[in-house]
Amino acid sequence: MQVRFWGTRVSIPTSITAGDVQEKTVNALLAASGRTFADATEARAFTEQELSFAGRATYGGSSSCVEVDPGAGDFIVCDMGSGFRAFGIDAFRRIGEGRPKRFNIFMSHLHWDHIMGFPFCGPAYDPETEINFYGGHADMEKALRRQQETISFPVPFDFMAAKINFHPLTPGETYEVAGHSVQLIRQYHDNDSYGYRFEKGGKCVVYSTDSEHKDDDPDADQAFVEFFDKADLVVFDTMYTLAESLTMKEDWGHSSGMVAVDMCHRAAAKRLAMFHHEPIFDDATLESHHEDTARYEELMRDESALEVLCAYDGLTVDL
Repeated sequence: MQVRFWGTRVSIPTSITAGDVQEKTVNALLAASGRTFADATEARAFTEQELSFAGRATYGGSSSCVEVDPGAGDFIVCDMGSGFRAFGIDAFRRIGEGRPKRFNIFMSHLHWDHIMGFPFCGPAYDPETEINFYGGHADMEKALRRQQETISFPVPFDFMAAKINFHPLTPGETYEVAGHSVQLIRQYHDNDSYGYRFEKGGKCVVYSTDSEHKDDDPDADQAFVEFFDKADLVVFDTMYTLAESLTMKEDWGHSSGMVAVDMCHRAAAKRLAMFHHEPIFDDATLESHHEDTARYEELMRDESALEVLCAYDGLTVDL
């Protein structure tokens, strides 16, 4: 099983600016001062060994879209932010290699940043494609149709040629979808959101975004600890710093890296992927946020280490 990140931002897609690129270039040139490279391979090795991730690359700017890929059979995707467009392009490649034209989309919630990619997904226009939507909201179809009304978008929902089905799910139930055992949990967010637990072949992935965890509700926290139990990877909303989540941005429906570490430690999860990045954070700020969270994990660790990753557009995690 692999988990692929096609979009990792929140609220609105965020592009890297010309100034950002120039600043990275200047810093890289300063770090390489006095060195020569025989070819691109040596130069690339220098960037990978001597520069930080933020110095040589970018976390990206597409909004939420994460794929759970067993390597064969149906496609499984969580949310359809702007990263869903890139996913669709790559899906065409894999369909050409023999993958079936069946897509299972699990929706955390229906806010615009999580559905905006659907009108730009190429396979949705193929009449041989089947798309199954799953989620805790009964109005999934209404939300998707509304964003493609004439006043908002030039292509109506009914122009999508794929066979599209909607499957409302109930928290506490276990479902079998494309060979995976799937459960969902209701999360604290405006108009609710839902987290998902996928299990197959002894591996487990939890996708939990747009979820705020409040100190005054220990029973709710315990329910999430049990939901995360021994997961191989927990994809967790870490939009805010701890101070932000407890003060001016309380009740905004998001969480922090410190809360993520605490809950994953209690659940004995193996890896944490920081996700749903604040759009005003540049690459250097996100890298610092990641480093602070990883240091906190070391300080709070009792037994087994929790690997802390910071998701970026294009990251693939093997389980």
